[in-house]
Amino acid sequence: MLLTVARSVYFSLQYFCSPLVVSLIGALLREFPDRWAYYLHTLQQKKFKRIRKSSSYDYDALDQAMAASIQVLSEEHRERYIDLTVLEKDVKVPAKVRLAGGDYEPEEVEDVLQDFVNKSLLFRDCHHRPYLYYLHDLQLDFLAEMNRSGLESLHTKVVRQYQQRYSQGPPTSGDEECLYWFRFLTYHMAKANLTQELCSLMFSLDWVRTKAQIMGPAHLINDYVEYGAILDKENSEVRGQFQEFLSLNGHQLEQRPFPDVVQLALSQPDSSEVYRQALLQAQERATRGGLYLDWVNKSSLKSLSRLVVQPHQGSIYSACFSHDGTKIASCGSSKTLRVFKSTSGEKMLEIQAHDDEVLCCAFSPDDRLLATCSSDRKVKVWNVERGTLMRVFEDEHEEQVNHCQFTNTRRRLLLATCSNDKFMNTKLWNINKPSSQNTMFGHLERVNHCCFSPDDAYLSTSSSDGTLKLWEVSSANEWKSIDVADMFSEQREQTEVMVKCSTWSAGGRTIICAARNAVFVFDVETAAMLLEIRTSRLSTVQYCHACPSSNLVAIALSHYAVELWDIETSKKMADCSGHLSWVHGVQFSPDGSLLLSCSDDQTVRVWETKKVHTSSAVCLKRDSDVLFNNGDITVVAADNRNRLQ
Repeated sequence: MLLTVARSVYFSLQYFCSPLVVSLIGALLREFPDRWAYYLHTLQQKKFKRIRKSSSYDYDALDQAMAASIQVLSEEHRERYIDLTVLEKDVKVPAKVRLAGGDYEPEEVEDVLQDFVNKSLLFRDCHHRPYLYYLHDLQLDFLAEMNRSGLESLHTKVVRQYQQRYSQGPPTSGDEECLYWFRFLTYHMAKANLTQELCSLMFSLDWVRTKAQIMGPAHLINDYVEYGAILDKENSEVRGQFQEFLSLNGHQLEQRPFPDVVQLALSQPDSSEVYRQALLQAQERATRGGLYLDWVNKSSLKSLSRLVVQPHQGSIYSACFSHDGTKIASCGSSKTLRVFKSTSGEKMLEIQAHDDEVLCCAFSPDDRLLATCSSDRKVKVWNVERGTLMRVFEDEHEEQVNHCQFTNTRRRLLLATCSNDKFMNTKLWNINKPSSQNTMFGHLERVNHCCFSPDDAYLSTSSSDGTLKLWEVSSANEWKSIDVADMFSEQREQTEVMVKCSTWSAGGRTIICAARNAVFVFDVETAAMLLEIRTSRLSTVQYCHACPSSNLVAIALSHYAVELWDIETSKKMADCSGHLSWVHGVQFSPDGSLLLSCSDDQTVRVWETKKVHTSSAVCLKRDSDVLFNNGDITVVAADNRNRLQ
């Protein structure tokens, strides 16, 4: 036990403290060797005054020792050191940012920072060129406490420094200094309470274009989410317009070569501030020979998506919400697993997960783990926070593993998997054991999907043998079998009936499955069919998922669309159009307010459930005509509904 606590103290000292603190703790432990746990807890709680002096130390408490180390600096250097109070934790900055430099030249700033390094007041990362500098968390906490009343003015000082240096426009070099300003200028403005200047910056198409090109769109979207409350005090409508523009065009802003942001912005509604700025820039560039296209009937178009993200290069086969709804995981043909924020698309984790296509990913009920399965016949379990591999199951499935899912509750954590194996194709795993806990026997062909009931009492499996089976999880015995192929009796002899997937209603009383171009709803107790939904005969249902908070079921289709149906009224409630290829998966968020879809078009789309309706999206036909009139250019084309656009 003592060794464990001592190791914890050692790593805490490495993470939190300067050599000054190490020396003080060492002196204290010399006199009180049984206080390992106490000092560890005190350090973690940042209660510096409680770490009192030892007889062999000169200061009464840790905070006095830290203050003394600053007081010995010259007045000028002391002021420069206090300037570092504005740094974010775990952030390294180059000397060129000049947070501790005032009007100094970069070389002079380096000299000042090196003096701090020599006195163990600052740390230098020598693995980068130019050098990067940072403070330990303990030192930042102490500085913030010492300068609490002056924090706003210190952040204002940083903003003024940026404005003076880049009065002609934002930096474009892409070096470490440039990246710092794009990451943290909005943070400094918000902390300085410079609301007008923050709005002026974030409501600028020039800032959006430059930051998106250098940092990508997700970081920008996250700014609008994080500082939304501040921006809304000035103009919530404009904030919403910029956020929507980025959310719906973010996947295009990831492309290289970088697209023309002005042309993209011209697709926004005429009432949008984004459109107004784009139109002014387009008109100005047109005087210099630029050519831009402006839709004349945008009022008839409305995007139904809330967010569009391109997390992979290649088809996306699976995407899922975390149970707290804040994260989305996705995987596909790129062999990678990615986790990103559901509000902005900002990447949180990316893993080269398998040696072949990753077919499915699933969060554990506490969101700490992610399971993946692949065509490489392996099942892997990952730690979400660290991105580390926790467990590999690779010996029992002999063919590709099609689907994986954790139990819904934390009561007893199990992982279900299913595969293309001929007989031993469905398994239950205790992730703490190297081999499977149970194997379900019964399907005669590959199993495409498996799904726990809401209370985890049953597992449903969907197979290419035309059946949907329900299993008792406790015994791994077959409970019920539904012959879905019988629903296609007139066509059964022609081709196989592949049951693609199944999903349980929120109460667990009905189960819904997909096969060919149809979705069926069955009563769990009687196995009687309650409802049949037939989609277009030219399309195939790829996936379906039941909303946990309503009677809606989402259906992913091969003709690039997602449909929402009410299974109580048997009515189609919405078309979610926008994907450019087959839609492989759909899932509602845990509270039912959002819906995600993933596609062969390399995108994940997030939709607001209550706002989707019959789509107004159009596809243009190849026939078109152009009218040139006094400098105006009008392009006319017919759409897929035989209307002129």
